[in-house]
Amino acid sequence: MSSIKADRRIDLSGACCPVPIMETNKTIKTMQAGEVLEVISTDVGSHMDIPAWCRRTGNALLHQEAANGVYRYLIRRKS
Repeated sequence: MSSIKADRRIDLSGACCPVPIMETNKTIKTMQAGEVLEVISTDVGSHMDIPAWCRRTGNALLHQEAANGVYRYLIRRKS
């Protein structure tokens, strides 16, 4: 478990592709530069989609973990 504190959290458990990416994108756009978003997902595809989205958009993937079918990401909003 990461010690980084999230400013906002979205739980997308049960949502399938493309919902996790769409909601992550929508939410992070409402945040200030430097703020951290925690994303919870049960979509197995998110373990590839979220890191790829971060690289494409310039947002920083600070932490990624998976346990018991639940994926957790911490993403810092780009400046």
